[in-house]
Amino acid sequence: MDATFRALANSDRRRILDILKDSPGCSVNHVAEFFEVSRIQILKHLRFLEDANLVVSRKVGRVRHLYFNPVPIQMIYDRWSTEFSSFWASEMTAMKYRIESQRSDNDG
Repeated sequence: MDATFRALANSDRRRILDILKDSPGCSVNHVAEFFEVSRIQILKHLRFLEDANLVVSRKVGRVRHLYFNPVPIQMIYDRWSTEFSSFWASEMTAMKYRIESQRSDNDG
């Protein structure tokens, strides 16, 4: 998960993932069209994303087709969001019971 968080910490890499999500199978040149940095810099970002398993590529001839892999992000969601959501749901339920208990004490 550390590699995923490190990869997602950079805005250009997040933007690359958005491009790949919207254009699955696109080429490196297509991704580079969206940025004003060198193609080499885009390749470095792609390598970082591939190391984090957020991008998978398939080479056909001379063209490298890029795909967004959502599995690492789903793992973060499952680990963090679901766990914290259940924590806060439990806290809110406990607060609701405390407030209702105080109301009934004040009314009775």
